[in-house]
Amino acid sequence: MVKKELEVVKGVDLERYMGRWYEIASFPSFFVPKNGVDTRATYTLNQDGTVQVLNETWSDGKRVAIEGTAYKADPKSDEAKLKVKFFVPPFLPIIPVVGNYWVLYLDDDYQYALIGEPTRKYLWILCRKTRLEDEIYEMLVQKAKNEGYDPSKLRKTPQSDPPPEGGPQDNGTWWLKSLIGK
Repeated sequence: MVKKELEVVKGVDLERYMGRWYEIASFPSFFVPKNGVDTRATYTLNQDGTVQVLNETWSDGKRVAIEGTAYKADPKSDEAKLKVKFFVPPFLPIIPVVGNYWVLYLDDDYQYALIGEPTRKYLWILCRKTRLEDEIYEMLVQKAKNEGYDPSKLRKTPQSDPPPEGGPQDNGTWWLKSLIGK
């Protein structure tokens, strides 16, 4: 069965999209600790139109962070298809890894979003707050299902209220553990 092309939001105002987003749920992936909590992303618009990305999560009481850069996949398109580039491993950033960041849904007030990518291996439900109303969550899950995602893979991300700030920094050992499957 051939999956249809993902429907992507058009005309996103990047300035309004900037700021902090909390991960409400996601498909588990190797680049985030399996026991990560309070996961969030903070986006800052650079003068050249690219976006500074700071992804943070807390694992075993330590803050795990990785920084990257996002940019439009096609500068001429008004579709919200971004490329995100990180350098790994976090403790010795030498290998560039580029992924797709496609905005599949964004509410008019820029308070919650559904993010995916064309292989449908990754999916995120993001919100400006640490909690999202159940009916909105279910609507986003249904939207993901309509786009060909398997919603049974979604895992809700535990979020503290208020969210943590700072704390001891992980030195990247979680990344090595994730590579060997621990």
